[in-house]
Amino acid sequence: MVKMAKLALEDGTVLKGEAFGYKTTKLGELIFSTGMGGYTESLTDPSFKGEILMSTYPLEGNHGVSEDWYQSDKIQVEGFVVREVCHEVSNFSSQRTLDDFLKEFKTPGISGVDTRDLTLKIRERGSLKAAITTETISDDELLEMAKSQPSIVDMDLVHKVSTKDIKEFKEDTNKKVALIDCGVKRNIIKSFLERDIGVILFPYNTDYKTILDYSPNGLMITSGPGNPDRVVETIETMKKLSNRLPIFGICMGQQLIAKSFGAKSYKMKFGHRGENQPVKDLNTGKVFITSQNHGFTLDKESLKDTDLVLTQVNLNDGTPEGISHKELPLHCIQYHPEACPGPNDTRDVFDKFSQMMDEY
Repeated sequence: MVKMAKLALEDGTVLKGEAFGYKTTKLGELIFSTGMGGYTESLTDPSFKGEILMSTYPLEGNHGVSEDWYQSDKIQVEGFVVREVCHEVSNFSSQRTLDDFLKEFKTPGISGVDTRDLTLKIRERGSLKAAITTETISDDELLEMAKSQPSIVDMDLVHKVSTKDIKEFKEDTNKKVALIDCGVKRNIIKSFLERDIGVILFPYNTDYKTILDYSPNGLMITSGPGNPDRVVETIETMKKLSNRLPIFGICMGQQLIAKSFGAKSYKMKFGHRGENQPVKDLNTGKVFITSQNHGFTLDKESLKDTDLVLTQVNLNDGTPEGISHKELPLHCIQYHPEACPGPNDTRDVFDKFSQMMDEY
């Protein structure tokens, strides 16, 4: 028996489709991602907290789910919207189906909707507040839930995904990096460990003295969900550490570091989410293809009043993709060099940061 699901949008749209995953109702901002693979990685990416994820690729679920592909310990999205869900797994390393995966982490899914039309709507209108249900709820009630929820601009999300305790990885190394966890992906930690760099993971609101007590060789602020303006604790910590250590930031990390120097950020119309964003390095002229996932970005003009310089830009819309400090050993990027699946064009940024730590 086919079970019905609904997706309601703040503009009054109500779509009906086939339910999969867990029987529940969730709220979030409806966004789309253009990646052709990696739905497990996306669903478990902490940067998607507060979002209802829609895949533009028309079929999801065919290679199942493996814990080896997780980017955190659970599903982080509020719901999953697909054109078609595959229930027959064809990958030898799969441990469960996509349907079972969503049920395990109490996440609703809807299939059988026109994701191409929804993507066009978001590109025209911008990301929309939405409600997804696999329960029996009236259209009017679901619409009211979608409309009345707070904007993601006004939500505090980082505390929901950040580690609660300080954790150390590979303690027996000569070089170690402090990671302020705003929503770290496992591949970021793995990228350091592969280079024989130990990792100390700190909660997002850790004070600067505690971080220095561990005598790290460098500092990184990780990616994370939501509005960087809301993460005031990390910004304040960054102000105290900006001239004490070599510094690296990815995605939200770039935004928080820039804000600690006085730059501003804003919410994008529909963000960058996918595996094919072109980035140009302004120093070398080289173009990289990158994986990205963010709905906020830096105000390029606001950088002019700081000691930060723009180093890389997005070739689609000109938004900042990289910044450095005029004097300090500080470099940040907006994209995800650790992404998997994803292009490998920028994996060397971890090597460059390692060298920066050696030379400091």
